[in-house]
This record gives sequence, structure tokens and C-alpha cells, in this order.
Amino acid sequence: MAGSYLLEMRQIDKQFPGVHALDHVDFHVKPGEIHALMGENGAGKSTLIKVLTGLYRKDEGEILFDGKPASFANPLDSQKAGISTIYQEINLIPYLSVAENIYLGREPMSRIGIDWKRVNSGAAAILEEMGVSADVTRPLNSYGTAIQQMVAIARAIFVQAKLIVMDEPTSSLDEKEVAILFRQMRKLREKGMAMIFISHRLDEIFEICDTVTILKDGKLVSEDPVGSLTKLELVSRMIGRDAEDVLKRKNGRFAGDEHAVVMQARQVSDHTKLRGISVSIRQGEILGLAGLLGAGRTEFAKVVFGDNADFTGELQINGGEVRFRAPRDAIAKGLAYCSEDRKAEGIFPHMSVLENMTMAILPRISRGGVVSSRKQKEIVETYVKSLSIKTPGPEQLIRNLSGGNQQKVLLARWLCMEPQLIILDEPTRGIDIGAKSEIEALIQQISARGISVLLISSELEELVRNCHRVVVIRDGRTVGELEGDGLTEQSILHMIAQSAGPGGGM
Repeated sequence: MAGSYLLEMRQIDKQFPGVHALDHVDFHVKPGEIHALMGENGAGKSTLIKVLTGLYRKDEGEILFDGKPASFANPLDSQKAGISTIYQEINLIPYLSVAENIYLGREPMSRIGIDWKRVNSGAAAILEEMGVSADVTRPLNSYGTAIQQMVAIARAIFVQAKLIVMDEPTSSLDEKEVAILFRQMRKLREKGMAMIFISHRLDEIFEICDTVTILKDGKLVSEDPVGSLTKLELVSRMIGRDAEDVLKRKNGRFAGDEHAVVMQARQVSDHTKLRGISVSIRQGEILGLAGLLGAGRTEFAKVVFGDNADFTGELQINGGEVRFRAPRDAIAKGLAYCSEDRKAEGIFPHMSVLENMTMAILPRISRGGVVSSRKQKEIVETYVKSLSIKTPGPEQLIRNLSGGNQQKVLLARWLCMEPQLIILDEPTRGIDIGAKSEIEALIQQISARGISVLLISSELEELVRNCHRVVVIRDGRTVGELEGDGLTEQSILHMIAQSAGPGGGM
């Protein structure tokens, strides 16, 4: 049986001070297999991959790769052995060309230096075989995330990788781009290449993967063919309890005052993405904003929050017309915004939980320019408890918290401002299913407090579970809205597809 595996990790153990990250875990991958690695944040997935690729040294256990004992001293060693890793944040060089990225470190040489003709023609041939149309002489960063992912795969093919590790490769892709990625993954599988696929999106696991290994708290829970599990069984194993309440919850109809409109936008347009978006949100309502990636969801949110003052149309808060010139104007009117890019635009990674949480409220808890540390600590203790934020203490650096707990700190930052409307842009992106359930429960609590929520999400299930009403946009325009029994994943997809018109579609 052992000979049928490309990769065997036997009884892998790894400990850090105070944390047993991997507790004698077994993990196997066959040639030509797409193997899902799943678990909540902190389950041990990243540690297992870092041990495999030589970033961490294992404390105990044995690794066999391609039938031979393997102990990689660093990631370069693992690459030379045939393991290529594609991270959520593309680990290529953005200002080099597509071809240069594919051939980096393995450039063919001529008598006078690098043979650029062979580099460009070779890169073009690899991409053409993959079915990807791209000018290989253009800088990598001139293309979107989907093409960059394809270039990362092309590099793995060029260096003749035997195993590709894909860590959340679809987190920034729309449905069309995911379909392109999956088509290429199937081609690679047919050629015998093995892939480890890490994703929090359940539908993707069931669509593309052959086998799933589940970790929890550093321990192996199970390894099974994907087809032998239901979605409910898979999630229940991940979170260690019955997941029915997580997957089956459905928000009811809006029961608040129909006439208490907090925000009204009419025919909002800008000079780039927006071509006429009209949206209204009532007090305490959770309004979803659905649409394909690039439809204008985030661009609209930034107009509402004052991050783009160059727009036409009308924006009203509590019945009065406003025109915010900067986010501080929106904050003064009771608006809050959690960005989709938590790392780049949300947290201050080298500051503490306390500092991150109270950042926006400092003027309120200061006198004569001196911050009241007593009030600061009281606020943090209140929200750490009420939002169940898992942290050793308020002085812990926020970068050391899991993604779900970082998101809770950001929510707390705005909740202590007592806003009227909070905009949540992809609030559960990159967060495991257990933490996602907690964030969604918090969204319901926010609504119950009478705070309006504009929820932007690429996951239709998330919108259906949580929203009282969903507005669908396409190509910067509002194309319709859904609520009550008419609010389903199928109805959202149908509205997006219908709005494409003749010859359009997903």
C-alpha cells in the first residue's frame, strides 16, 4: 500500500512553546490525486505544509516523498525535489514579465546571456497548452489574480513539480475564474500530477477534490473519499459538533420599521465601475449586495463611506442628503466600514489587540490629549468577553490571532463607536467554518441592536443565510432585489445571468 503514495507523512509531531501544533499526524497523497486539507484556523494545516516544505523542522515523525525519505532543510530544497506551493498571496515577482516569472532561476542561456526569445516562446507555449491567453512580455501585475494564479501553475509545470500545494487559491477569484482554475487542475490530474488543495469553501471541495483529510486541534480526525461524506458530516467533523445549525440557519423577514430608512443611494455612478446603483437600507436591516467579482460592490461601499468623493447621484443618511469628502465625514454621521482586505486595510499587525480595538474611539476617551487607560481597558474587556475573542490578553499582538479573531477585533473597533450603519465587505473571507459561524452570529446580534448592516459577500449561501433582503448588481448597475421566500442561491444566480442579456451569462 505504501508504494501507491507520492507523499507519506507519518506520525508528524511539532510543538511550539505552549502549543502542540501537530500531534502525531498521518497524511498521504497519491499521484494524480486532488487531496483537500481542511480544518478550522489553528487546526494545524499551515504547520503541516510548512513542515512538508522545509519552513519548519518536525520534532518527530517521518516524511517519504516519491518513495524516498525526505527531510527538507528549507523551501528551496522542497522545490528542487518537486514540490511547488501556490499561496493565497501570489509568491511571484509582480514587476517582472509573465515569462520571466515562469523561467525565474532556470533561464536558457545563449553566448551573450539569457536567450529571451526562448524564454518568451517557451512561456507562451506553456500557457497556450493550459488554454490561457496572455501576453507573456507584459508585467505580471498588469494581470488580474486569476491570470497570476495560472502563471504560478505554469511555473510549477515548467519546473516539473510532482506535487502542487494550493493554499486558498480561489479566495480572490470570481466564478468564471474559479472554473478556469478547476479546468486546469483536472488537466494536471489527468497527467498524474498530485495536488493538495486548502480551502474553506465547501462547494469547491465537493466539486474538485478526490480525498479529504480533516485536522482539528493539531490531530488527525479523518481521511476519506470526498464522495463518501455529506457537507453536514464534513463540517461536523471540522468543528467537533453538529453543524446543522451552522449550515441550515436562514434569516427571517425584516420585522423593523419599513419607513426608518438609514441610508438611501440613488443612481450612484463614478468614472470607473459604477453606472447607476440605487440601494436603501432600513434601521436594523441586514442588506446583502450580490454580484460577480468586478461588479462594483466594493467601489459602491467606498463611495458610501467617503473613500471616493468623485461620484454623481444622490446619497442620503436619515433623510438628509450628504456628500462625504473623506471617511471621517462618514464616521461622524455614524457609518463604519470593515474592508475586505483585513491585512492591508484593517489591522495594524505590529500593534496590540487593545490598540487595534480602541483606535477609532481614542478622541472619546481622551482628555487634554491624554488617553484614559482605564476606559480603554474597560472597553476591550467588554468586547473581548461579549464577542468571545480568543486572545491571551489585550496586549497580545493582533497578528498572532487567527483570522476569525482578527475580524472580531475589527468589528469591536466599530461597534464601540455605536454606529448606525456598518458596511462589512467579505467579512468571512479566509476564515474557517467554525469562526464563520461565530461572525455570522455577531452580524445577527448587530442587527438585533438596531444597527443596519450592508453585507457584501461572494458566497451566496452566506447572503441567503443572513440577509433580510439582497440587492443584485452587475457591471456597476442595480438589476434587482430579492427577499423572503424568493431569496435563494438559485434566484440570485438567475438574476445575475438574466441581467447579462442576449449572449451574456456567467
